[in-house]
Amino acid sequence: MTRIGILVGSTRPGRKADQVARWVHERATRRSDAEFEVVDLLDHPLPHLDEPLPALAGRYQHEHTRAWADTIARFGGFVMITPEYNASIPGVLKNAIDYLHAEWTHKAVGFVSYGTRGGTGAARQLRTLCELLQMAVVTPQVQLSLHNDFEEHATLRPGAHHIGDLDTLLDHVVAQSTGGRTALPTQRETDEAAIRRHVEGIIDAIQAKDLEGLRRFYATDVVSFDIDPPLQHVGLDAKLKNWANVFTFFQEVSYEMRDLTPTVGEDTAFTHAFGRLSGTRADGTAAGGMWVRATFCFRKIDGDWLITHDQVSVPLDILSGKGVVDLEP
Repeated sequence: MTRIGILVGSTRPGRKADQVARWVHERATRRSDAEFEVVDLLDHPLPHLDEPLPALAGRYQHEHTRAWADTIARFGGFVMITPEYNASIPGVLKNAIDYLHAEWTHKAVGFVSYGTRGGTGAARQLRTLCELLQMAVVTPQVQLSLHNDFEEHATLRPGAHHIGDLDTLLDHVVAQSTGGRTALPTQRETDEAAIRRHVEGIIDAIQAKDLEGLRRFYATDVVSFDIDPPLQHVGLDAKLKNWANVFTFFQEVSYEMRDLTPTVGEDTAFTHAFGRLSGTRADGTAAGGMWVRATFCFRKIDGDWLITHDQVSVPLDILSGKGVVDLEP
């Protein structure tokens, strides 16, 4: 199986590149089409380029160069993590790249950059360098803003839209690394994957009791037919108020979903699934929850899939008019 290296391109104290690499690696390891490994330049200390011959010659004199060459040679492609320092890439990353030649050539590479403007200057220079080495540079890239994607400019909290960007970047790096044997996804497959990630994000936000996290998944005019009164909750504020009310009942929340089935069109989509909300009540007792039927309707708005309608229900006993809540999918 193709191996992709996630290269951490900064070694300075207080760096954020290691957080970004962990985020990329966590997302990448959900895939089954390649193996991913973090390569941290902190673990590969290289002096300023000290080889007497150009890297193009391929005759490395020093042991540290040969060890670095052996590491890079193991991978068929790379995701390079770079901050932007003075509109450029870190010197340590440039130095590490300059040590080698054949080990980089013809391999796929994609960039995840960060900085006050998303690290665009660094990514642009890195692209030029990698193209000069005849690497297969993919077009999609991820640009993280220090202002918007790092809490207090320190802790990585990437916006939800970056997940789709990252998945697209990984799609292209893997496809290029396998010589085209891994086909790039169709637009429908890309949209379906985005919707699945969207639902995963909702589950994560519910379990974290994160109302602001939930906010980014719904359209402002969402209409919700939830399990509790009234008949409908209209608008984003009403939807979040309903979730806030639910969270008051729990110390810890768990949400499980089964059989999620999306159907995707050009700019609208819907999914149906079974869901169960459970957890630990405010008094410390366990709440096992009940299985419900859930439907989500999406609309693509400014390039993002947002929920415009959701509905939750349970079957009814016709004679008694009471909900049947002890069924399982």
